[in-house]
Amino acid sequence: MNLYKMTGRGKRLRPVRHSLARATNWFGCVLMTLWAFQAAAQTVQISGKVSDNQGALPGVAILEKGTNNGTVSGTDGTFQLQVSSANATLAVSNVGYVTQEIGIAGKTSLEIVLVEDQKTLNEVVVIGYGSLNKKEVSSAITHLSAKDLLRTGGNNPLMAIQGKVAGLSVTNTAAADPNSSPSIQLRGASSRSAGLGPLFVINGVPGGNIDNINQNEIESIDVLKGGAASAIYGTRGSNGVIVITTKKGTADSRIFYDGYTTFDFPTNQLNVLSKDDFLKNKRGVDFGGNTNWMKEVARNPSFSHKHTLQFSGGNGKTNYFTSLDYRDANGIDLRSAKREYGGRININHKSANNLIELAFTAAPRYTKTSDADYSGFNYALTLNPTLSVHDSTGKYAYLTSGFFANNPVEVARGVKSDREYKLMDMNGSAKLNILENLNTVVTIGQVSSSMRRYLFTPSTLTTVINGSKRNTGEQILEENDQKSFEWIGNYYLDVNKHSVKLLGGYSFQYFTSSGFNAKNENFPSNVLTYNNLGSGLWNLQQGINNVGSYKNSSKLIAFFGRLNYDFDQKYYLSASLRREGSSKFGYSNKWGYFPAASLAWRVSQESFLKNVRWLNELKLRADYGETGNQDFGNYLSLDTYGGYGYYLYNGTNYQVWGPNQNTNYDLRWEKAANFNAGVDFELFGSRLSGSLNYYIRTNRDLLGNYNVSNPPNIQGQTFANVGTMRNTGFELQLNANVLRKGDFSYDLGFTGAYNNNKFVSFSNALFKGQKYVDVVGMPAPGSPGTLQRLQEDTRIGSFYALKSAGVNEQGALLVYNKKGEVIPGNQATNDDKQFVGNGLPKFTMGLSNNFKYKNWDLSVFLRGSFGYKLFNTYAFYLGTPATQENANVLTSAYDGGKYSKLTSPTTYSTLSDYFLESGGFLKVDNVTLSYTQPIQTKFLQSVRIYATTRNLATFTKFTGGDPDLINVNGLYPGVNKNGDNNGTLDYYPSTTQLLLGVQLTF
Repeated sequence: MNLYKMTGRGKRLRPVRHSLARATNWFGCVLMTLWAFQAAAQTVQISGKVSDNQGALPGVAILEKGTNNGTVSGTDGTFQLQVSSANATLAVSNVGYVTQEIGIAGKTSLEIVLVEDQKTLNEVVVIGYGSLNKKEVSSAITHLSAKDLLRTGGNNPLMAIQGKVAGLSVTNTAAADPNSSPSIQLRGASSRSAGLGPLFVINGVPGGNIDNINQNEIESIDVLKGGAASAIYGTRGSNGVIVITTKKGTADSRIFYDGYTTFDFPTNQLNVLSKDDFLKNKRGVDFGGNTNWMKEVARNPSFSHKHTLQFSGGNGKTNYFTSLDYRDANGIDLRSAKREYGGRININHKSANNLIELAFTAAPRYTKTSDADYSGFNYALTLNPTLSVHDSTGKYAYLTSGFFANNPVEVARGVKSDREYKLMDMNGSAKLNILENLNTVVTIGQVSSSMRRYLFTPSTLTTVINGSKRNTGEQILEENDQKSFEWIGNYYLDVNKHSVKLLGGYSFQYFTSSGFNAKNENFPSNVLTYNNLGSGLWNLQQGINNVGSYKNSSKLIAFFGRLNYDFDQKYYLSASLRREGSSKFGYSNKWGYFPAASLAWRVSQESFLKNVRWLNELKLRADYGETGNQDFGNYLSLDTYGGYGYYLYNGTNYQVWGPNQNTNYDLRWEKAANFNAGVDFELFGSRLSGSLNYYIRTNRDLLGNYNVSNPPNIQGQTFANVGTMRNTGFELQLNANVLRKGDFSYDLGFTGAYNNNKFVSFSNALFKGQKYVDVVGMPAPGSPGTLQRLQEDTRIGSFYALKSAGVNEQGALLVYNKKGEVIPGNQATNDDKQFVGNGLPKFTMGLSNNFKYKNWDLSVFLRGSFGYKLFNTYAFYLGTPATQENANVLTSAYDGGKYSKLTSPTTYSTLSDYFLESGGFLKVDNVTLSYTQPIQTKFLQSVRIYATTRNLATFTKFTGGDPDLINVNGLYPGVNKNGDNNGTLDYYPSTTQLLLGVQLTF
């Protein structure tokens, strides 16, 4: 504003660069002088004035089309330009306005009126079963186009939006493992035992497979955060909805190639004692070697490459888009790898009279993987550094005693753990345009996947030779299939200032899952590995079959409708209702209703704001919607029978058979009541835009197993709807065109989210009495117990442990008991525990910085989480002098810090907040530099060369490695956990990734 006032036009603000008015006047004079020397007799002098509907516009660029001849308008909007002929065409452009091309046609004076560019308001946002212009949206939705996605060499396309959507948490605790998948959570945890992730809708088909999408295929991603937006999906909308739209063909033929290589380098690693320090501190026996086990179990760097080839084209009635990709990736451990081939074809056709529109999509993918050995780095942290990888005979060296005795190099190279995936997504739709404002669409889709797992441990493995002496093999098959049929109708009506959109529909989905597994041991040879399970003798010798199989299914049926109404493009109303039934629910609760409503007021369209020139758009929103969650197993409400093992009678094994669960005919979906209030705005000629949201989500009837008396119940637990959880928060999303100066531009994007959580209740009318549950049991050695407590009226992720009071002279941990007295940690009981911290971040943010100069582009993306604690598991088990003998330890055990003071083994396994550390961090998460060169040849249109670094630097006080390695999604954030939600020491280092790529457009 100060710069603006300096130009002398302080009466009103314009969406242009007024601060440069004097400089542009000077620049215009220079241009005119230079061109005067070259003017010929046929040149024409043009003068004019540029304005908008409010008055003169300075700083507007006026260019003679097809030349470099141009000028800019002065502070009063006037300009003069000598053009080459009386038939020249002028291109008039300015930020925030629609570019115009004006033919002179013999004129010498022009009055040019520019119109504000409303493209951001007309941007298409995909919602449930349809789309709206951005200005029509009345719920909380974040729209990302392909250009907004981060360039990553990751395993899942959603890693490309990490930190890009306020309130959406995308975490991957092993990003360098090519087979790992991120954890995705929207607006906090919402369930105990049902799914926590959002519903994916891909090309209009709910339940699409996110692993079957190549990032280069994505046209846009829309995140439906508000309850009114996601309620149209009923029992699957509780955790939000992510709508992904893939690219389609156009009338212009195009071939596109994208190829890149990646190099992953371990970073922010845990440091252990060297050989000299190990012996100096008398940690174990000297075997004469000198081995850095962390280097021995890692590829440094690991190497991957990926290639994508796309074809698109067509005409006005038929177009196609085809994508093919291949990826060869390796993890930083010795075993993990991934080879995948995938493709996608989108075909769209309109009949000659536009009566019928047809669309078809097919996406097959084949993947073969080798699983990472997550325990390998764990062993590397503890193994004696004086032990060599191989002994004097060339065999793998091995210790038969001690902490985590193993040779991780031998295990990684000798044990087979492979998987084979086959994915297929198909859908087709037919749209009948009955009238110009009436149509109906039928969509049929199928999403199928098949995973076969292969496991083999050879008899030559040292651990087997010193153990069971039997090789083992196993195969596991898991198949999932989803078939869907949806029929919707749309009606549109515009009368004067009134606009109405009606939608009605029917949805049917059928899900099946099946599987098979077989295992055997004691094979006569290791050559055939897992490919001849029948040759093993173990099952016959033991009288068991080691074979299993299963199959189950479920159905989901829904009827839904929605009304969208707006008056004069100022006032917007949306209301929807879905009635849905699921076979998973109990007899008494098969069907449910999911209503939603939202309102929006475009205040900027009111007459009293028309003259506020710096305000381009201001919209107030409020919405309410009820959603559900039915992401749990089938048949949990029914009487089911299963095996209870075997018993031997007269030399014959008989299987025990009986009821294996308590029935619950009242089982129903989890309910979520979602309220959202927000504001969308665009300021200063749309240079600054964004949104602010406040939400309250209350999840009731949480699903989970609850303890019941036995008898009268058959089992001691029942899967039931008990409990209430609430999440509240603020979200801010900003985009700013910070600078436009000549060929240079700088754009900034910011996302910030604050979340507050409370587990409200554990009880309901039927299940009462339970106020809390202790969770996250920590593993041996010792008996540490549980680390967190899930309790009524508390925030999830609450650490429940002893409160430390320092360390005594004997090196023993001191704690407070329940009376507030200081006692040694080994004398404390569970009654002395208290809440000592929380592992759920309070605030998360992302900051995008995009610079452009001529053909160069630079993006720098920062990401951070703040306001939470992490439990340093590695310091607890491996970071003190009290760690078990004959094991290596972290350097923190002898660096003079607080962990080095714990020398007494008496309190070695005492859980306390002594090991809680601040988890807050700020990352330089993604930096991409690219150069694009247009090439006007017969075959090639452009070349783009780019380089990306991921996880370049992390600023944190946490000493347990990269804080991103500890998951903060789910019910138990802030501590390393395994699949059973108990503590684990498994460790997979983070990496800095260097990605080098090229894109060719033909």
